[in-house]
Amino acid sequence: MTKDLYTNNLLDSLVPISRFNRGEASKIFDEVAKSGIKIVLKNNTPACVLLAPERYTELLEAIEDNALALEAAHRIKSHTNADLLDEGDVLREIGITEVELDDTEDIEFE
Repeated sequence: MTKDLYTNNLLDSLVPISRFNRGEASKIFDEVAKSGIKIVLKNNTPACVLLAPERYTELLEAIEDNALALEAAHRIKSHTNADLLDEGDVLREIGITEVELDDTEDIEFE
């Protein structure tokens, strides 16, 4: 995203709190639903951020994904190659064969 695009989107997302005081909350919420975000200004200073529920969910999922990636990187870094198990070792440890694994139903994770 270019700087100009970001600046324009940022400027479009600003909403003065006086619009709420004038009874425009419903219209502002419609704008949030359309754009995904509004930054409410009080005395020309950001006071809060309004997010569409989908946008909020996306942010939470991104935070969780990032935390999991950091945890995985930390675990990998803290173990030597001698500590790591290959697929065959894991299968033997849990007591199943590769044929049994291939015969299982695929499970979809969300």
